[in-house]
Amino acid sequence: MAGPELPDYLRTNRAIWDAWSADYATWGERNWACAEPTWGIWGLPEHELHALPDVAGKDVIELGCGTAYWSAWLARRGARVVGIDNSAKQLETARRLQRKHGLEFPLIHGNAESVPCPDASFDVALSEYGASLWCDPYRWVPEAARLLRPGGDLVLLKNGTILTLCLPEDDSPATDRLLRDSFGLHRLDWADTGTVEFHLPIGEWIRLLRANDFELLDLMELRAPLGASTSYKYVTAEWARRWPSEEIWRLRKKTT
Repeated sequence: MAGPELPDYLRTNRAIWDAWSADYATWGERNWACAEPTWGIWGLPEHELHALPDVAGKDVIELGCGTAYWSAWLARRGARVVGIDNSAKQLETARRLQRKHGLEFPLIHGNAESVPCPDASFDVALSEYGASLWCDPYRWVPEAARLLRPGGDLVLLKNGTILTLCLPEDDSPATDRLLRDSFGLHRLDWADTGTVEFHLPIGEWIRLLRANDFELLDLMELRAPLGASTSYKYVTAEWARRWPSEEIWRLRKKTT
């Protein structure tokens, strides 16, 4: 999709992530060097969560791959991976890390709301803080359904719903009070960063996913481990020991 045709929020987020890309290069380098996949800001290991389906020999797309460390993890598990991201600068880092680690797979500069791949091209779609945060779910979820074959899996990691409701407007940590309405929750324009995020109430997520022929396999509410820390300022480990700061949704596209 050409730049001028992008929705305003995709143009905004593209420019911001291009500007942020250098700051996230170290994060990408560290994760590319790790053999074990980990989830979210607390680095919860996949061997404990078992959130992934078997990807060996399967076609997988990462929707909002960033520096593509998740794509690398999946490729090492035997998947045929394609990554797509809205930020050309993030993809520059991903390509550099591909060369460094001798691991190649296609990387597309685009967005998860309009993926230049045929219908039913993939067995698994993954979004780890990619499409699940930065794209409109009313656009990217139908697109994920289009891309998946019947019986295909969609796995997404996003901010915990209760965390979103407890976040102040600035970059200060989540409180123990509800600060925004749940009803009508959708687009959030953050004044402190200029970014645009998308969040839905849990019931609306379920209705949207069901309308696009997904069945819910699991909703995993992640808890910070004892002694955990994070460089992100919007939530503390103490808060995330009491309430879920992140959620993994495991879904499957119906076969009939």
